[in-house]
Amino acid sequence: MRLISALLLISLFTACNPSKKLSADNNLNRIAEQYIKLALYIGQYDGDFVDAYYGPENLKPSSKNAIFPKDSLVNEIRKLSDNLSQMKLHGSTTQKKRAGWIIDQLRAFEERVEIFSGKTKKFNEEALALFNVIPPHYADQHYKDLLNQLETTLPGKGSLPERFSSLTNRFIIPKEKIDTIFRTTIAEARKRTLNHYALPENENFKLEYVTNKPWSGYNWYKGNYQSVIQINLDGPIFIERAIDLACHEGYPGHHVYNMLLEQNLYRSKGWKEISLYPLFSPQSLIAEGSANYGIDLAFPGKEKNEFIKNVLLPLAGMDTMYLDQYLDALTIMKKLNFLRNDVAADLFENSIEENGAVSKLMTLGLMGKESAERNLRFIKKYRSYVINYNYGLELITRYIEKETSTNERWKKFYFLLSNPVSTKDLTSP
Repeated sequence: MRLISALLLISLFTACNPSKKLSADNNLNRIAEQYIKLALYIGQYDGDFVDAYYGPENLKPSSKNAIFPKDSLVNEIRKLSDNLSQMKLHGSTTQKKRAGWIIDQLRAFEERVEIFSGKTKKFNEEALALFNVIPPHYADQHYKDLLNQLETTLPGKGSLPERFSSLTNRFIIPKEKIDTIFRTTIAEARKRTLNHYALPENENFKLEYVTNKPWSGYNWYKGNYQSVIQINLDGPIFIERAIDLACHEGYPGHHVYNMLLEQNLYRSKGWKEISLYPLFSPQSLIAEGSANYGIDLAFPGKEKNEFIKNVLLPLAGMDTMYLDQYLDALTIMKKLNFLRNDVAADLFENSIEENGAVSKLMTLGLMGKESAERNLRFIKKYRSYVINYNYGLELITRYIEKETSTNERWKKFYFLLSNPVSTKDLTSP
């Protein structure tokens, strides 16, 4: 029975030999359909595999094996890659670009199938297989040096963690003000994005508040230019996070990224593969890095600080005492954002246990215990995905800021969000 099931599965995905009469574009679209079917099939087992899909319903699988058919899936991934490799060699410039992009995605498919089956690599090897990059790593002293810079920034007496906690607790959004703060900030981020981009007329989002999640915010893209943006209320939400999440999950972050891909590639050009967003793929390095870069793009220079001071704090009923010290501290803390990568690498390579990981996040990241434990849950669930937020941001920043004017950066950002840009495009000179 297992052999029969495997053969049935193989037959589902091997319709990749269209007649010679079909154009190369049609051939590529046929392969793209097999790519989608394969991903959706895997997604029946691995619930985190597919982040978004808005393509045809008839590509969704109608059944699945009782046992995860790892070997058959790996074979199908490799067959699709082989077909695409021929097109990458002999196709037009556009066809080569599409084929190469899908091949990179399929390489990540194979790695995720292995991980889901219990076979894992070292942190850097996994990051390379999934996201096509190897992130930098830093010794503990790097983070200690950054913490030393906080000593002269933080007011009050006591230990560094005590003073940091005392300062940050002044800027927690009151629960009854959270919805007002987020709706105001998302509206402002949207307005600033519309100053540069013409978005689809029917674009919209639904804002929801959730609990018991390992992340602080999430965008669930539904297609037809619609998103659900969820904000996690598990822990305290600090005032600047309203801007971070409004831009990252909404404008000009994930919501805009997915809309522009749908509009410019899926609908305008008929590139079927774009209708599927596999979470553990090189696409996520682009998505997370661009979403983080979008914060500073929408609120450049001191504009974020001014918006906090002049709009958000009054709305929240909070005063501005110690605001400058708080914002200076956040500037330093932002440089600690590679810590989660290094903790994850230590954890997966058995250099530390879970208690040690929490302790390291607390001592070197100045996280409270609850926050450190939530970060540990994220690391355990999403593994090397953590690199996309920090190293993705670093690569996107280098890529965009080759342009010097604000308008040119917005234009290059639009290109990034509207095309199948690969991680190699970001890392090439």
